[in-house]
Amino acid sequence: MSTPHIVLGIETSCDETSVALLRDGTVLVNAIYTQAEHERYGGVVPEIASRAHIAKIDRLCLSVLSQSAIGVEDLSLIAVTDSPGLAGALLVGIGFALGIHCGFGVPIIGVNHLEGHIASVKIENEALAFPFLALVVSGGHTALYHVDDFAHYRCLGQTIDDAAGEAFDKVGKLLGLGYPAGQAIEAEAGAYDGDEIVSFPVARVSSPGFAFSFSGLKTAVKYHIERTGRAYAFKHRRMLCRSFQNAVIESLVHTTIAAARYTGLERIAVVGGVARNRALRAALAAAHGGAVFFPSPSFCTDNAAMIAKAGFEHYRKGIIRFPKMTPSPALRTATAPCVKSTPVS
Repeated sequence: MSTPHIVLGIETSCDETSVALLRDGTVLVNAIYTQAEHERYGGVVPEIASRAHIAKIDRLCLSVLSQSAIGVEDLSLIAVTDSPGLAGALLVGIGFALGIHCGFGVPIIGVNHLEGHIASVKIENEALAFPFLALVVSGGHTALYHVDDFAHYRCLGQTIDDAAGEAFDKVGKLLGLGYPAGQAIEAEAGAYDGDEIVSFPVARVSSPGFAFSFSGLKTAVKYHIERTGRAYAFKHRRMLCRSFQNAVIESLVHTTIAAARYTGLERIAVVGGVARNRALRAALAAAHGGAVFFPSPSFCTDNAAMIAKAGFEHYRKGIIRFPKMTPSPALRTATAPCVKSTPVS
């Protein structure tokens, strides 16, 4: 299978419209439009997301091609997110990609959104050798994967309820912060200089499965606010943000390190929107004796460069899948599904 020279990436799985261009695996442009429309609702509204994608996708694509002085006829491959995500949002990106594919005869490949996140760490870290352990942690996903190669993954465990980023957003709403709340909570937590900390519960699991749970933590914060009163909670918001963030990080670090020891993998990659959190980066690097790799912040959030990277690597290995919209969150490969986890006290 020949290596594609220029790859157009398209990502519309949720509330980011993104288009990127890669030349020989190197990012030329990675344009992202984040839909601020959802802030007033405190979460993503699927119909609004779909309409925003429709309004932006063609202009964003034209802008990316213009910036790079590349024409559609120069494209070697189109890589588009086709799973998982919001059905209407996925449909916009897939439909746009298929239009170019049919109109200009450019080869096309479907990419799983989680595969894109895992591939994102290789955009700037080609020295990261396989196999490695990947912690995918975002607003919609929290899971650990044993990564043997591109398109070869084994899920070791995932959240049984809320994703870590989802917990950040829900707690942020309780504390009067905007949506999305991850960066706001990180800023508030970082500004806290006191000693008082609330010991919120941290869910634990044991091998052979490595699951996460954040619903109980979110509920504990809710009950604490109800018990102490909203006036107290807003006055001590920085302390509560630090306490909550500490609990999330403790869960992520504990389970990830346990999985690394169980598998014997020395290299860990942390990807997804929550991977931007500097406290998480510092805590995991300090806890792990081996190397820990992170994408740059611009490649942590949903973006088309990671989709183009995954498509590029799959195509040159001869792993080609025609886009087929699948809103299901599963990352389906030829390898084993998630290992069943057993909660422990």
